[in-house]
Amino acid sequence: MPLGERVGDKSDSRYCGVETDFRDDMPKLLSFNINGGFDFVLTPLMDPTYRPSLRGECDRKSGALPVAGSDLVLSPSDWSSRVVGKVSCWIDLDADDEVLRRDSETTLKQEIAWASHLSLQACLLPTPRCLSCANYSRCVNQILDGYNNMKLWLRIPLKKHDDDDCMDDTLVGVEQVDSWEVWNAFRLLCEHHSQLSVALDVMSSLPSVSSLGRWFGEPVRAAIINVNSFLTNGRGYPCLSKRHQKLMTAFFNHSIQLIISGRPAREPPRESSYTGIEQHPLRLYLDYVGFLYQRMEPLPEQESFELGYRDFLQSPLQPLMDNLEAQTYETFEKDTVKYLQYQRAICKALLDRVPDEKISMETIVLMVVGAGRGPLVRAALQAAEETGRKLKIYAVEKNPNAVVTLHSLVKLEGWEDVVTIISSDMRWWDAPEKTDILVSELLGSFGDNELSPECLDGAQRFLKPDGISIPSSYTSFLQPITASKLYNDVKLHKDLMHFETAYVVKMHNIARLAPCQPVFTFSHPNFSPEKTNQRYAKLKFETSNDTGSAIVHGFAGYFDATLYKDVHLGMEPTMATPNMFSWFPIFFPLRMPILMHGGSSLEVHIWRCCGSTKVWYEWCVTSPSVSPIHNSNGRSYWVGL
Repeated sequence: MPLGERVGDKSDSRYCGVETDFRDDMPKLLSFNINGGFDFVLTPLMDPTYRPSLRGECDRKSGALPVAGSDLVLSPSDWSSRVVGKVSCWIDLDADDEVLRRDSETTLKQEIAWASHLSLQACLLPTPRCLSCANYSRCVNQILDGYNNMKLWLRIPLKKHDDDDCMDDTLVGVEQVDSWEVWNAFRLLCEHHSQLSVALDVMSSLPSVSSLGRWFGEPVRAAIINVNSFLTNGRGYPCLSKRHQKLMTAFFNHSIQLIISGRPAREPPRESSYTGIEQHPLRLYLDYVGFLYQRMEPLPEQESFELGYRDFLQSPLQPLMDNLEAQTYETFEKDTVKYLQYQRAICKALLDRVPDEKISMETIVLMVVGAGRGPLVRAALQAAEETGRKLKIYAVEKNPNAVVTLHSLVKLEGWEDVVTIISSDMRWWDAPEKTDILVSELLGSFGDNELSPECLDGAQRFLKPDGISIPSSYTSFLQPITASKLYNDVKLHKDLMHFETAYVVKMHNIARLAPCQPVFTFSHPNFSPEKTNQRYAKLKFETSNDTGSAIVHGFAGYFDATLYKDVHLGMEPTMATPNMFSWFPIFFPLRMPILMHGGSSLEVHIWRCCGSTKVWYEWCVTSPSVSPIHNSNGRSYWVGL
């Protein structure tokens, strides 16, 4: 049964499994553990004493393998939903002993073939015995290419050693190195295969917070926590340290399933409600994990709304080339936080523009450029009502379909005497008078990526010399990330173009490897005779030593905008506007991921290029290794003027 009910959470993290030993009575094994409260079992499918080279003549002739019962002992739905296979842990495909190596290879392929026959959704592979695991990786890669529906989980201990002397991969075992290095070596040999995932073995001691953070950008599907990692509270019940509790909560939030492993070292407390009846020996551990899950806060409304967009690649809008659809307008208009910020900014601008003694004498001209279906018009009128100032509004919109809605709105609200609707592109319209305040919402996920600079440069001729632009400035930010899912989704297209395209993504399963850095800043109005919207930035990101090595799949982009004076709007993580959902971050992928060691630096170059018909970005890495320049001349991705 699930760990509990949490509003908005339909992820796999609600289900908890248990690791078991081999038993040839699979129905009894499954029944005992399911009745004990667990949702699935992680169990060996083949007798661990089996070795192909030791089979007798009769065994070879019969062809029957020592598996845990035939496929008929459970229903197909039980096999696929309640059993995760566990490959024999004795196998060593990189052993020096040729007999062991051959036995390991044969057994691995036999067990995976049997698991596939049973329609299991996943199989757990044993931990590589050293960093040098080329033959193990080769065999797994062959298997991955042959089976499309089953995921393979590679078991990796969650540990990081800081002793640099232990990193000779030809001499030491996996127990003595940063386990992330083991995972990275394995997945690189398997070419980032999308069916290869991680099952983390959670130990009693944990690495640093920054080292743990790396794993949330990796394809972690399960976390196996041994009873030895639990403490015992004053009443004799199992519990976890504060750090382990936070880690479990993070696992729940990232749809990572927990699996409890091991045998309890002591009997349950006498006052336990299970005393006197047959109970699962790990039931108290399961109850505690359920308690951790159930005490989590319900998902906020915004998070629930965004669940379906998590880690889903979307192409950025082309606001000048394309007209937005009604559904897109509707989504943006639901973002009340954004329009409240605009209303605050307009209020401050009106108060600065017209002193109290001139309220009855002056009417402020305000132009909304890119008015859409009217939310900024409404915000401006509400600001005028709040401050007691008089307004004359021009609503300029190029989308003829949105203009229909604007006319209907103006008539419905009785704004005819205040609002004039202009059906035109702001860059080509000749205004009948100059405006005091120019308001726009042309910002994209990277600030300038929806051509706000070009549009406002064309519209600033409407402004009086001392006029106010809202927003008055905006800055883009960049940050290196591990994003295995995003990288694999781009790789699925098997072409250059998709690796040279920037995507809008609600990022969730990512690891942020260094703090954000500012990239490009634009200010409005800009009356400089030598102004240009072309930009170039060189950024140097530093990682901390205790993070350990990590892989960079690309860069997350954000923006922060100053609407007017101290009123800001943005999504840069350290200063994001709370509860605002109009923008998701932008993702700039790398064609080849970059390995970045702990304490090292990453040098990134990014350009904003302008042509007569389009604007585009180019980007590359020059340290610690060199990448190609992505999107040269805007060959793959651009925004049309």
